[in-house]
Amino acid sequence: MAGPPDPSSVRIPGNWHHFDVRANGVRFHAVEADGQWLDRPLVLLLHGFGEFWWSWRHQITALTEAGYRAVAVDLRGYGDTDKPPRGYDGWTLAGDTNGLIRSLGHTEATLIGHADGGLVCWATATLHPRVVNRIAVIASPHPRALRREVLRDRGQRSAFLTGFLRNQAPRIGERHLTRRDGVFIEQYFTERASAGWQGTADFTEAVERNRSAIQIPYVAHCSLEYQRWAFRSQFRPDGARFMELMNQQLHIPVLALRGRDDPYILDHLMAASHRWADHMDYWQIEGSGHFAHQEQPDRVNERLLELLARDPV
Repeated sequence: MAGPPDPSSVRIPGNWHHFDVRANGVRFHAVEADGQWLDRPLVLLLHGFGEFWWSWRHQITALTEAGYRAVAVDLRGYGDTDKPPRGYDGWTLAGDTNGLIRSLGHTEATLIGHADGGLVCWATATLHPRVVNRIAVIASPHPRALRREVLRDRGQRSAFLTGFLRNQAPRIGERHLTRRDGVFIEQYFTERASAGWQGTADFTEAVERNRSAIQIPYVAHCSLEYQRWAFRSQFRPDGARFMELMNQQLHIPVLALRGRDDPYILDHLMAASHRWADHMDYWQIEGSGHFAHQEQPDRVNERLLELLARDPV
């Protein structure tokens, strides 16, 4: 019987190269297009729950060809990045990103994040404003908007909390993610993706690669620690303090994207994030569910390039 996948299995060959970078006491696995791009503006790509850097395969090349240094990383606890037992709170994750920007040789960056990666974008822009000049978030509302709408809106509460609460139980959640060779990932993608993407070879490959990656030792546990901190901190002083700090207005350009058919993050929730961003553009992506950057990469890339062309405020 074969053992679990090796972390190096996410170092997938392509028109890019893999390297390691240390930041905030953690070794991160990073990917960028082949070539030397240090003199270009940095764009840091942060993936969502249950995935790894591969979710940005359609953006790495496109953004590089447009004149930027696009770097996708495996977040703390994922892929071939270190998997420490702690550090999945908002402060530490923002510190990771702050450290990554500096370790990559830059003083500032544009952050682009999906789902949990979007939370990191919001937190870093708020807690480390000097290193962030723009952010783009995909299916990732501002954390205060998320908390408010989940409490107030029955439809959003039902869409968001069902799986979220199930994964709070130690060990049970991990077994749920990894059983039957990670079949949870296939169900997760199928439930949230548009029908059009599900019928493609790209969808099949994405599911296969993420099913494998979730079975890398400790990845399931670490990925759930993001959700566990987000839930449990609501009842602790550290969560109240984090939400207090996040109650600040961002004055940089913000792009918020949502797949129009996303059943998980609803329209009014993404729109509500405008309250914490002076210069936020919000677009819904047609023909897309929860994974807009993978389902409709050309449309998303067009919006991202528009954001990158905007002057920082």
